[in-house]
Amino acid sequence: MTQLTKYLFGALLLLLGVAACDPIDSTPVVRVDSSQLASKEELEATQPQDENVYLFGFDLRSSPQEDAAQYLPFLRYLEQQTGYRFKLHFTPKHMTTAKELGLGVIQFAAMGASSFIQAQTYYGAKILARGVNQQNRAEYQSMFVVRPDSPIRNYSDFKSRRLAFGSHDSTQGFLIPSIMLYENGISLDQLAAYGFTGSHQNCAEAVIAGDYDICGMQDQLARKLAASGLLSIIQTSRYYPSSGIAASREVDEEVSQKVRQALLDFRPLGEHRAQLYHWERTEMPLGFTAARAQDYTDLKRWMIKFGLLKTPDGATSP
Repeated sequence: MTQLTKYLFGALLLLLGVAACDPIDSTPVVRVDSSQLASKEELEATQPQDENVYLFGFDLRSSPQEDAAQYLPFLRYLEQQTGYRFKLHFTPKHMTTAKELGLGVIQFAAMGASSFIQAQTYYGAKILARGVNQQNRAEYQSMFVVRPDSPIRNYSDFKSRRLAFGSHDSTQGFLIPSIMLYENGISLDQLAAYGFTGSHQNCAEAVIAGDYDICGMQDQLARKLAASGLLSIIQTSRYYPSSGIAASREVDEEVSQKVRQALLDFRPLGEHRAQLYHWERTEMPLGFTAARAQDYTDLKRWMIKFGLLKTPDGATSP
């Protein structure tokens, strides 16, 4: 059995069978029809065999079950609006959404700012639209959270503590928290330890379980967990351009424009609400607004400063 086959088999086992539960709030996750997932052959090829089928990837935010349950009905909406077919793609652990979009393994992706900046810089990916949050802003924040009984409150308390991040490629789960630390005079080597948990949800659970003292994570889930009494928010970043939907440079411009228009016409609180699954928990709960690559200039500068992105000449400073 190849690694890809093992991955597919594991993903299907995860998504089929009995309904899973979100470990944080025990909300049941809907069953997923295997016909809506990309096939083994489609994943092994750099392009789908059918030119009218587009693979849609995503940066992991919550859990594979929850993310899939949210994106699959959304893809059905895109099919209705554009006339194209879409299948959901799970990025293997050894790859990134940005690289798969750049190499043409997938044609569209829901991705954070860091992932898009990488895909645009190295592979010429195109941003189509930015997500609009509950505050009706196409911007988001990161937050540092701790257990409610923790004595940690100020940046000076971070020294010699254990700090958890989400994914190394995450904007809200690593890049923005890194900016917050830098601007407040805290370096990673001043921490007792730090680690990457893979997602915002995993990061939060690591603090709740006591494996880490602090988690840097996205704002919406942080507020939800704080409201439930599971965590306390101790520091909040300024606003940065939000996650969005991007297209590979290989996607025909007519197709990209049609998908972009469908995104701008998306009404998750209105006429399209009934066909969605907990879309309010995504990073684009109120839909989408127009986006440009220039929107991410400031974050790109920070990525270069931290060595997370190389300039064409190989330098890692602005």
